[in-house]
Amino acid sequence: VAQPYDDSLPRAVAVMDFEYGTVDNWWGQYNIGKGMADQVVDALVNDGTFRVIERKKLDTVLAEQDFSASDRADPSAAKLSKLGKVLGVRYIIAGSITKFSTEQKQGGVRVKGIGLGGGKAKTEVFLTARMIDTTTGEIMVAAKGQGESKKGGGINFSKGGFGVGGGSTEFKNSAIGEAQEAACNQLVLQLLAKKDRLQ
Repeated sequence: VAQPYDDSLPRAVAVMDFEYGTVDNWWGQYNIGKGMADQVVDALVNDGTFRVIERKKLDTVLAEQDFSASDRADPSAAKLSKLGKVLGVRYIIAGSITKFSTEQKQGGVRVKGIGLGGGKAKTEVFLTARMIDTTTGEIMVAAKGQGESKKGGGINFSKGGFGVGGGSTEFKNSAIGEAQEAACNQLVLQLLAKKDRLQ
């Protein structure tokens, strides 16, 4: 059921899963695109400038509308318009994780470009995102975020930590957690700095 936009409320946005996919390791698969979107949602909610649609509601609507993985990463204007009407949101944030890596300077094991243990590490996370007007398909704001950590030890996955968006204390204190949080904060600050471009 379509919901009308309410211009008296703060601008409503929905955040799509970031394009990247999953990371395989011994404990299973961790959807870092979903985890990144969750972090962006949390940062936007804490700021209060935007009214953010609950992720469970977005996931339900995406399933009902039969959005494919490619639609979620780069939705077409027609799909955006339909999604915006169903959710009652004017803007959708779609993004990509363009770099997600730990480089070991000595020792360690590399799995799909991700270093695990041994030696000194340089961990980097780069993000890009676009805020798109669902009524026109126009990109209103583009932003980038970059985070780096020089903590050693690479990535330390804990059970459920990454699967729920990197919310565990162990994950946040890890090198990749630190880099991801810094990239997210920078990205959200850029989005907020350009909010005056929105109608």
